[in-house]
Amino acid sequence: MQPVFFISHGGGPWPWIQQWEQSYSKLRTSLHNIPSLLEFQPKVILMISAHWITRGGLGIMNNPRPPMLYDYYGFPPYTYSIHYNAPGHPQFAKTLNSHLKSYGFETSFDSERGLDHGAFVPLAVAFPEAQIPVVQLSIEASFDPNYHLALGEALKPLRGEGVLIIGSGLTFHNMHLFNPEGSQPSEEFDAWLQDSLIGKTYEQRKQSLINWEMAPSARVCHPLEDHLIPLMVAVGAAGSDEAQLNYYEQSAMGGVTVSGYKFG
Repeated sequence: MQPVFFISHGGGPWPWIQQWEQSYSKLRTSLHNIPSLLEFQPKVILMISAHWITRGGLGIMNNPRPPMLYDYYGFPPYTYSIHYNAPGHPQFAKTLNSHLKSYGFETSFDSERGLDHGAFVPLAVAFPEAQIPVVQLSIEASFDPNYHLALGEALKPLRGEGVLIIGSGLTFHNMHLFNPEGSQPSEEFDAWLQDSLIGKTYEQRKQSLINWEMAPSARVCHPLEDHLIPLMVAVGAAGSDEAQLNYYEQSAMGGVTVSGYKFG
């Protein structure tokens, strides 16, 4: 059975920004190491990115050749011609659609939307050959923890069919505090998060995440919880599988504490 990951996708097109190479070295290493942590090559990668949000149901990409979506702003012109040429997998998208409907989720196909930077940026580091098919699944705009934990639970059986499930977001996402002012709140929230996930049963993790707003500095770290929601999907898909830090940094992106996790 494939493990499940919750990863940080970093800021914008960071792997292609030369002057950021040193500051992103720890994140790059953590992503680069993902293939070595798998027992076998995935048949398909299912990406749940913080940057695809749908309302009233879930979107499933089913384009056999997913286009690119450059959903970042103010970067050098060449970063808007980056290509990550992994194929899609329409047959898996069809299977995923039927599977989620059987669990009561409303779904729809999207054949036009491209891979967003929450998907193609980390994948370009982890799987640069771009040979493994990629399908993106959206998160739902209510950001309901119960809904997204249940979504992860529904996805869990797919792990036994060679599907690699990756939630892509950030454990800290306050655009005004990617600086030393964000240091203490991010450290407090990250300590709570590690304590909530590592060495805990699924029910314990679930209750912590349902009540995440009660965590220290929760709303300072996540004024909008879009970048936390993919973690909830990953936790649901992981069940009680062992959680371990796959990435940890105390001075990321201007001075904040961030982390990433491997389950199973």
